[in-house]
Amino acid sequence: MSDYYEILGVERNATKDEIKSAFRKMARKYHPDVNKAPDAEEKFKELGRAYETLMDDNKRATYDRYGEDGLREAGFSTSGPFDGGFGDLNDIFESFFGGFGFTERATNPNSPQNGADLRLNLQIDFEEAVFGVEKEVKIAHLETCDECKGTGAKEGSKPETCPTCGGTGRVQQVTQTPLGSFRQITTCPKCGGTGRINSNPCPKCSGEGRIEKERTLKIKIPAGVDNGSRIGLAGEGNCGKNGGRTGDLIVVLYVKEHKEFKRDGFDIYSAVEITFPQAALGDTIDVKTLDGIKQLVIPPGVQQDKMLQLKGAGVPYLGNNSKRGNHNFIVKIVTPQSLSAEEKQLYNKLYEINRNKKPSSKFIDKMKNVLHN
Repeated sequence: MSDYYEILGVERNATKDEIKSAFRKMARKYHPDVNKAPDAEEKFKELGRAYETLMDDNKRATYDRYGEDGLREAGFSTSGPFDGGFGDLNDIFESFFGGFGFTERATNPNSPQNGADLRLNLQIDFEEAVFGVEKEVKIAHLETCDECKGTGAKEGSKPETCPTCGGTGRVQQVTQTPLGSFRQITTCPKCGGTGRINSNPCPKCSGEGRIEKERTLKIKIPAGVDNGSRIGLAGEGNCGKNGGRTGDLIVVLYVKEHKEFKRDGFDIYSAVEITFPQAALGDTIDVKTLDGIKQLVIPPGVQQDKMLQLKGAGVPYLGNNSKRGNHNFIVKIVTPQSLSAEEKQLYNKLYEINRNKKPSSKFIDKMKNVLHN
């Protein structure tokens, strides 16, 4: 599997300007109108995939961490912007270089065009992200018009060839300069690049060939997802044109914060409050976890901010629910606000017993403050 940074000839910390500059240079070298080598077309498409990925912050971060396989698993398209044919190749090349000095490859303006991917932001609860859930959502996407079957023409009629471009979808201008003739190829202003004109457009879709429809989907969210996780639903985006592939729906998850729990990867963190006697003598107490109430052993002599752990009580691993993270409890020793007469007598006795000993912890000092305030 090729490395996108090596394809463009840039370092892994390259800036967007450096990536764009490298792409310009390599695109000139491998554009199929310039390079007649058998593998030039494939190399140019490979350049497109690398450029599109590294210029998108989200795609680049995913690629850097997980590679091309990770892009697919995250729901990103890895086909690249140039895989639909040479119409796409010329479009991107002209956007960089103005189309000067290159002959136009024969393209079919009515060739299949892939539909656009759609994005849906979905907010879920903390527990839903941990254990998984099925959500029902409504989306609006483009579907092929059922009245004209995607032609855009009214029933009984059909699109006509554009008289301005002769059906190519492109027009050209030749400029004479001291250096010779230069030709610039641009999109036909009459037909907008389709090569066709609808004199009798379909009344349902207004000649677009596609109409917007609302659809209800059930999205299965696996256990272990986190804030920013993406789920790809193939074929739920906008439909293509002229038989092109339907785009995908990319669901981006946003997880609500929990009142008590904090998540770090697959581990859960929360605070647990205990008293001075529990800290000194140890205890077994009930604590809240993702699975409900569980028992936590407090070892004798535990200190403030000590971390205690319940193994396997954290978040299920994504894709492997048999394995879970841990629940970590941060110990907070609570200083009593007031003492009964009996409690104060007992604490005074304990203080007298320990007053000549060197304190091995902050416990004695804290108790002294309690008794003499």
